[in-house]
Amino acid sequence: MRLIILAAAAAAAMAMTTPLAAQAQGQMPSAADLIKMWDKNGDGVVDKAEWVAAGRPAERFDLVDANHDGKITVEELAAAMAKMRQQQGQ
Repeated sequence: MRLIILAAAAAAAMAMTTPLAAQAQGQMPSAADLIKMWDKNGDGVVDKAEWVAAGRPAERFDLVDANHDGKITVEELAAAMAKMRQQQGQ
């Protein structure tokens, strides 16, 4: 019985650290968390197909892909998110 309770507590703790848990708490997931969630082929970046598959508008891909190499890095996404937050604050 203790093992079941311990496993349930561990699962709950892990769930609270996911990007979806951050959203549920009204927080925006970090750029790194989003890249991990959207990067289906595991190469550490998000290409346009992965971006669209994640439900993101295709026309925004080029706005986030600052160097236009066809891949969004954590740094590019973080910069785009910061710019969006700044614009929303004005």
